[in-house]
Amino acid sequence: MNKKGLAILMRTKMRPLSPTFASSKSKLNQMQTSQLKGDKVSSQDASVLPEREFSQVRESMHSAMSTNKTEIVDVSLDEFSEGYFFLSPENRYKMLLSLATEYDLNRTQVRELMKQHLDLQLPNDKGEDSGHEEEGSLSAFYRIERNLRQALKPMYEVLFERLNTHPGGLKFLSDIRADILCLLGDVNIASLRALDSHLKEKLITWLSPANLELHNITWDDPASLLEKIVAYEAVHPISNLIDLKRRLGIGRRCFGYFHPAIPGEPLIFIEVALMKDVAATIQEVLWDNPPISEHEASCAIFYSISSTQPGLSGINLGKFLIKRVVDVVKKDMPNICVFATLSPIPGYRQWMLSKLASSEMTGSAFKEILLRPEEEKALMDASGGSDLGSSGVEVMWNVLTSKNHEWTNSPNLVSALRTPMMRLCARYLMKEKKRGKALDSVANFHLQNGAMIGRLNWMADRSQKGLTQSAGIMVNYIYRLDNIEDSAQAYQNEGHIESSSDFRSYIEDDNGEKAD
Repeated sequence: MNKKGLAILMRTKMRPLSPTFASSKSKLNQMQTSQLKGDKVSSQDASVLPEREFSQVRESMHSAMSTNKTEIVDVSLDEFSEGYFFLSPENRYKMLLSLATEYDLNRTQVRELMKQHLDLQLPNDKGEDSGHEEEGSLSAFYRIERNLRQALKPMYEVLFERLNTHPGGLKFLSDIRADILCLLGDVNIASLRALDSHLKEKLITWLSPANLELHNITWDDPASLLEKIVAYEAVHPISNLIDLKRRLGIGRRCFGYFHPAIPGEPLIFIEVALMKDVAATIQEVLWDNPPISEHEASCAIFYSISSTQPGLSGINLGKFLIKRVVDVVKKDMPNICVFATLSPIPGYRQWMLSKLASSEMTGSAFKEILLRPEEEKALMDASGGSDLGSSGVEVMWNVLTSKNHEWTNSPNLVSALRTPMMRLCARYLMKEKKRGKALDSVANFHLQNGAMIGRLNWMADRSQKGLTQSAGIMVNYIYRLDNIEDSAQAYQNEGHIESSSDFRSYIEDDNGEKAD
């Protein structure tokens, strides 16, 4: 093994698990451990470091907001960002609550300015020439409105803006928001929600595509960057250095979005396979060896997209990344004419199990018929009179909850499950909604970006993760370049989902019949 490979391997093995943050009752004991001066510190290591006094850190936070002397601001920001990471979990929680409540906007001032605004006589709106009195009235309006805009800014906005221009501050803000999001998973506090919303809006502005740099990540990049790709890959874990080198080699691309304020670390990255046809299994993408010659490829398959910053959750950098990558690939490789994904369906199996359980428990008058007669018969025949159950629904439940997915070793069960599982998966993706949008998170992501549902693929991911998420089913989302904006708008405004005729064939006659 060369020195670079050894460095990646050792750094990756030593890297701590993804950080988490939690409240004082449950998640608080798993408090997120964030970056300190560029190094990751595990929660175990943090326990032996000297804990900072809460009052000292709070004072540096206050000073960073309240003073206008540049040299004092810089020192205060350094002390606050460093001290925050050495606070105990309980004190981090207190610090965020203090920031959200004590440095919110001054509502007494806001109410007084609103009262002054309402007391003013409205200016003449008939288009007549304004006299001196009219000009004076307008000046009063402008002055109060300017003061009102200023009063509607919470004091913590000053902290956010100063951190954004401070070395390491943008990454620190992302880490703070990750902490806030984890807290909000346990507690529902209006001031914390407002703090999160305000910080999210700021991050969206600061991380606009104009401020990001697209980089084609290759094996020639520094080991420290490649280590992060291995560590942050969230869809299909990179198993070894050979796997990593294959994903960065011939017929493959890896693109990342970087921000100048967070050097050497992608905010998000996407992996692409160049292939002759739209891939039907993840095995052919990950283990296509040797890959086809790139000039023979006609399809670009997006098979993994991973965010590296929990604090950027809800900020759709992936949408802009996909569009940029499409433009780059089209320019560099004119022979590529199809852009598609090979995507997991993370919520399907759990949804399927809930439907099976509900079907078994519901009274006959309202019982939903999940299986068609021929599907019921095929499942019962495949079970071969075993103890898997006395009905098709019971067989499906026992099969899908079997230890180590043993059903995949039975060709008869695999064959019998295919038709109902694919049909119901199409229903799950197309018809199951949350607030008018696709229930499945990955489906919602691609549909809001303007993709259409292309093809369902049976046994496309036989890994433990793939079988647990969706019984091995994967889906291709197709990005039709001439329809992306129209599809995205139709989905956003009406919840309309574009799909291929092949996909629609699964659900055209699926009327969700109810038992009499």
